[in-house]
Amino acid sequence: MLPMRFKEWGAFWLLGAIWGSSFLWIKIAVADIGPVTLVAFRLLFGLIGLLGVMRLQAQPLPRSRALLPAFLFMGLFNATLPISLISWGETRIDSGLASILNGTMPLFAIVIAHYWLMDEKITAPRVLGLVLGFAGVVVLVSGDLNPGALGGSLLGQLAVLAASASYATAAIFSRRYLRNQPPVVQGTMVLLTADAFAWLGVMGLERPLRLPALSITWIAIAWLGLLGSCVAYLLYFYLINVWGPTRTSVVTYVFPIIGLLLGIVFLNERPGWRLFAGTALIVAGILMINVLGGTLAVRRKPAELPQEP
Repeated sequence: MLPMRFKEWGAFWLLGAIWGSSFLWIKIAVADIGPVTLVAFRLLFGLIGLLGVMRLQAQPLPRSRALLPAFLFMGLFNATLPISLISWGETRIDSGLASILNGTMPLFAIVIAHYWLMDEKITAPRVLGLVLGFAGVVVLVSGDLNPGALGGSLLGQLAVLAASASYATAAIFSRRYLRNQPPVVQGTMVLLTADAFAWLGVMGLERPLRLPALSITWIAIAWLGLLGSCVAYLLYFYLINVWGPTRTSVVTYVFPIIGLLLGIVFLNERPGWRLFAGTALIVAGILMINVLGGTLAVRRKPAELPQEP
């Protein structure tokens, strides 16, 4: 039992570190190429990586046509749409603000899951955990919040919020309709359909195709594709299968911590009291949802767990 718990928490923090750093790389890449083109190349790199993993594991692609609509839905709402919205949003707002706004995903997830899943009901510990985590995010960024920063581009901010709602919807959809599928199969099929949508978007929105002109852009694409999509999707679907979408979605609260740490390491920024107070609140919220919140939910409603579809 302990090794499995260690494995789950290891996957959680690794996923937070990978996706938390992605906002920086997106900001770098969209300075050189269009946001949809970035998404198309990113998903292509991720798909190549996952196909390699499937080959190593000798995993076959699913042949059931009944699963195709589910994978099309996931490809659109868990990858193409939200990543495009975030990439487009970062052409108008800072990467740090984008990571903060993306932290609203658990708020969308807990409400949607309450009505869509029998084993993801709203409980007092989960609500308290969400409030603590979001308060931590606010504390982390409170020193940088000002009317000019928040009002700089309303459309960019709304785009990232819409991406958060899209991610939450897709996570819950995956838990309900794709729970039997191995994480590598889910990730591969999602990226396969998502990349097809992305290249259609490139042809419709960003013609003629503009290839990256800077080497740093290719590095950003490789990082986002191989780590941000390939490795991260394996971790993400694994956690959804074992933890559920509400608890997994709390990984978005880790993003601001990663952003601040990257600033300290690479930009020589000095940590202040907000870093320690905000981090403490976020960790407390994560523990509340993933330990106490999950335990109470299982104890109170053991008979309402859904049957495997």
